[in-house]
Amino acid sequence: MEPTTEDQVTTFEELGLAPELLAAVRDAGYALPTPIQRDAIPLVLKGRDLMGLAQTGTGKTAAFTLPILQRLIGGPRRTRVLVLTPTRELAAQVEASFVNYAKHVDVDVIPVYGGVPLEPQERALRSGVDVVVATPGRLLDHLERQNIDFDALEFLVLDEADRMLDMGFAPQINRIVAQLPPYRQTLLFSATMPAEVEALARKYLRKPVVVQVGRRSEAASTVTHAVYPVPRERKSALLVELLRNDLMDSVLIFTRTKHGADRVVSHLERAGIQATALHADKTQAQRTRALEAFKLGEARILVATDIAQRGLDVSGISHVINYDVPQQPEDYVHRIGRTGRAAQTGDAFTFMSTDEIAMVRTIERMLGQPIPRISVPGYDFGTVAAD
Repeated sequence: MEPTTEDQVTTFEELGLAPELLAAVRDAGYALPTPIQRDAIPLVLKGRDLMGLAQTGTGKTAAFTLPILQRLIGGPRRTRVLVLTPTRELAAQVEASFVNYAKHVDVDVIPVYGGVPLEPQERALRSGVDVVVATPGRLLDHLERQNIDFDALEFLVLDEADRMLDMGFAPQINRIVAQLPPYRQTLLFSATMPAEVEALARKYLRKPVVVQVGRRSEAASTVTHAVYPVPRERKSALLVELLRNDLMDSVLIFTRTKHGADRVVSHLERAGIQATALHADKTQAQRTRALEAFKLGEARILVATDIAQRGLDVSGISHVINYDVPQQPEDYVHRIGRTGRAAQTGDAFTFMSTDEIAMVRTIERMLGQPIPRISVPGYDFGTVAAD
């Protein structure tokens, strides 16, 4: 993110971080904090509960990992931090952030999620670790087996808090929080926070400070948006035509279902375009390999369900394509936030069939502006969707 004049007067040193953490930040190549880091880090260091809202790609993870690590330095070897995430991929990303910034301090971190054997996690948890980064389902498995003790817990972080607290996750979160000490510091971070979810989130917080960078539900300003009106049965053909453009060198495609992702990959491969699928029916090893190949540029095209709209921190994604319009408007913000990260530019294309017009208009109302329509001869279903 390009710092404003106000941002330039604040450095990581001025935020009060320890020398060991400043060294890790320099090793990571960062010179100045982003706005969410600048505003959140001092509050976390002061022990305040916090609700942090900022666009994707703005450094939210470091906004809580850095001050938490500072608070852990020199403390006892007990489980003092729990970070909950909605996906395995995001758990792995948060773990990597803790490991990178803790390289000069003595702090242990363990990721806890499904799709991999439970026993190694059990041994690590029973031996004692400082930081646990977990998905709710697997963590509940360990709690039921009494593999983990949260008596000394000091920090609870809900990353991508809106998804953590939607109707699917809320019961699991409630069961976990009921087993945590009531006197703890709780931090919630997300790019979006609908009012009804915020009301639910506040029951976990004590007099929280809200740190908000930009408008709520605001899409990244570095992304160019476009909607392609196209009949549903012509979406795959349009996708092939667009992907033949050499400028589309790193493309993330979102489908609504796992089967839809596999169908798109099959269609692309029949057209001579290599692609990889990422969804919940893949084994964790397959998901890790697919994501790593995409990150390294070995796979130019990744077709994924919404498990990839959060926790996918890949630099240089040139295009995000919504093959299916997301059913929740906030998911649009998360999806297109995979491109245009860290001040780089990107393009977000959405394929809109006639039955998806209403959903696109809902997204436009949330964004507060219309999304330009692009009509491709031979594919546009008519002028009705472009009004």
